[in-house]
Amino acid sequence: MKRKFLLFLSVAYTIFMAYLCFYYFTKGETHNYQVAFGGILCGAVPLGLILFTKIKFNMPIMLSYFAFLFASQYLGSILGFYHLGWWDTFLHLLSGALLAFVGIALYERMTHQDARSEISSWLVFHFVLSFSVFGGVVWEIYEFSMDQFFAMTLQGGGNFDTMVDLLADTAGGLLIAIIAFIKTKKKFTISS
Repeated sequence: MKRKFLLFLSVAYTIFMAYLCFYYFTKGETHNYQVAFGGILCGAVPLGLILFTKIKFNMPIMLSYFAFLFASQYLGSILGFYHLGWWDTFLHLLSGALLAFVGIALYERMTHQDARSEISSWLVFHFVLSFSVFGGVVWEIYEFSMDQFFAMTLQGGGNFDTMVDLLADTAGGLLIAIIAFIKTKKKFTISS
């Protein structure tokens, strides 16, 4: 059931972005059809994973992924919410939290359930926070590279924009890392 729902969501998002890509291409709106084309690719990645792998997907992470894509690609870039000023920072805060949840999912997949009671809650905290911040850094490297090599303007505010984005990523990741720390500490205390 979960897999079928995610398949439907991936197909729906990909078709929506394909429609927008075609629509804006016929109108000659280069920026919007390029964003929509990127949306097709972003929607196709989970679609390909669902169809061609046996990966078990974390439903909240996948729902958050598509909500984030919709908020950044459609609302932010195509409808122009990024011009509000705070939208980009808000999305970086959310992406920091989303990456932290991915970090938690990776931690749970990479550790044996019986061994988790022996793992320090501080290690969990640092892993989740580091994973989230690293994701934010990689994104800023991407923005910088696109600006340098393809004369794009992803870092509209230069260094200030980059630092605000990294602070927002860190704040979102820190919030989830603290929650993961508290939950891990409680589980460790209960099992001792």
